[in-house]
Amino acid sequence: MARVVVTGSESTGKTTLATEVAAALGTQWVAEFARGYARQAQHDLTAADVEPIARGQRAAEELAIAAWHDAFDGTASPPPLILDTDLVSTTVYAEHYYGHCPPWILAEARARLGDLYLLCEPDLPWEADGVRDRPAERHELHIAFRARLREFGARVAPVSGSGPARLGTALAAVRMARALLDGSSRA
Repeated sequence: MARVVVTGSESTGKTTLATEVAAALGTQWVAEFARGYARQAQHDLTAADVEPIARGQRAAEELAIAAWHDAFDGTASPPPLILDTDLVSTTVYAEHYYGHCPPWILAEARARLGDLYLLCEPDLPWEADGVRDRPAERHELHIAFRARLREFGARVAPVSGSGPARLGTALAAVRMARALLDGSSRA
């Protein structure tokens, strides 16, 4: 099963893009766990919230993987599972906000690395939503995402622009990655 992760700094259209890519490919997607966690928290998030967020993200991915297998096992050319962020995002935000990420989360993020990361450029207007809080730091976070993905050896495709052009860029990257993955599995 191939996994495509839509990632990047806040307010870069990740959720919109993840749902659009999943719909275009006729597949399932996994929502970002941290967003729901932050909305339900009755306090400002602290470093103590990083591990519960990581465990929740991992559990959400496991449920989606099981559902994906139920839907697509035995399919000749199954679509990828789409993730609206993953543990790589948890590592970047933990270090950005709190200066540290627990080693087990870093190890787990590396072990669960997606097959393709659609790295959303911070070129869309920033929109407040009650969870987002650092509009001036999007470019700094974007650099941190790019560095972490490079450190982990991830396959990355930058996604920029808006509307149909943004979706088209993402879908072209997914098609190219699938061709590469299919070719490497036959080798």
